Amino acid sequence: MMKLVNRIYLDNNASTYVDPYVIQVMTEVLRTYPGNPSSPHSFGREARQVLIQARQAIASYLKVRPQEIIFTSGGTEGANMAIRGILGALTQGHIVTSNVEHACVHSVMDLLQHQGIEVTSLAAGLHGAVLPKDVAAAIRPHTRLIALIGASNETGVKTDIKAIAKIAEEANVPFFVDGVALLGKEPLEIPAGVSAMSFSGHKIHAPKGCGFIYLKFSQKLLPLLHGGLQEYNRRGGTENLADIAGMAAAIQILAQTLPEASEKMLKLRVYFEESLKKHLGEAVHINGEGDRVCNTVNLSFDGIDGETLLAALDMAGIAASHGSACSSGAMEPSRILLNMGIPLKRVRESIRFSLSRYVTQEEIDRAINIIVNLVTKLKAL
Repeated sequence: MMKLVNRIYLDNNASTYVDPYVIQVMTEVLRTYPGNPSSPHSFGREARQVLIQARQAIASYLKVRPQEIIFTSGGTEGANMAIRGILGALTQGHIVTSNVEHACVHSVMDLLQHQGIEVTSLAAGLHGAVLPKDVAAAIRPHTRLIALIGASNETGVKTDIKAIAKIAEEANVPFFVDGVALLGKEPLEIPAGVSAMSFSGHKIHAPKGCGFIYLKFSQKLLPLLHGGLQEYNRRGGTENLADIAGMAAAIQILAQTLPEASEKMLKLRVYFEESLKKHLGEAVHINGEGDRVCNTVNLSFDGIDGETLLAALDMAGIAASHGSACSSGAMEPSRILLNMGIPLKRVRESIRFSLSRYVTQEEIDRAINIIVNLVTKLKAL
């Protein structure tokens, strides 16, 4: 993996390096397969075979049927497709969600509310994720969907998907999971009670602009994009063959590298947190008390404005973030951290660091030294 000298990339929840093997696979597809997968001639049949193999590889990793994998342009389309597609043409009914959802789900919920759907947004609290008992208590006779994030992109805190899936199954309510921040962090098995789950390629060392959803075979879905009969008549439009093949290659790498890569990221993340606490003491706070994915930590540094520290880190060659990449340009305090009940001052002092399997011990050591020096200098101003 080629990295730019002396720069440290700790913003992998925003996007990741594309794996060299993924680039190799994509290049081969671009060079070799000009055909449209829907065309009946030999070029089309060859392209279609690439598509079939990619779908099979992803389905095999997730232990689901190939027909349950639908390719998309990424996590935002996947969430919209699943939520709006499961609800269909409904203009009334009830949805259970949380107040710590990614913008792609939060915005859809706002839209649905304006269209007449009733939305219950459960509080995650300082824990950082909703509890199964709260989900169970929120279900009503007219509940049509439960929609929750699998792991927070900002704090890394995981939702107990397995327990909630069981609740949803017993209540006979479809359950959608935003799985973007889960994939690639630990071995993933989709519980039987999950109706749909969205994923994004560029969070797992595949290219930007590709993704997929798992859609349970028995789950009905009204297409979001109407057109041709592609993707089992569930998403119109010619498939992005090279990106899909690259994403499947990235999934195959996950199958070969997890859980070892997870253990490495967790070890480095814990070392990173403990080292900063050792040097900076009580001035460092971890945001999100719940169990987290292996690569993510959201920290607040007492008395240090997050935007100021982020700019200083960038100047020093460290990439981190001050919230979700989808909204980090807005300069607004994190909606998710505020909704967790974290005080505004501490939210403004927050920085998210997210690792990948390519981050090294040497990079983490350098990052720790740079952060400690910057925080010390900024405090002295």
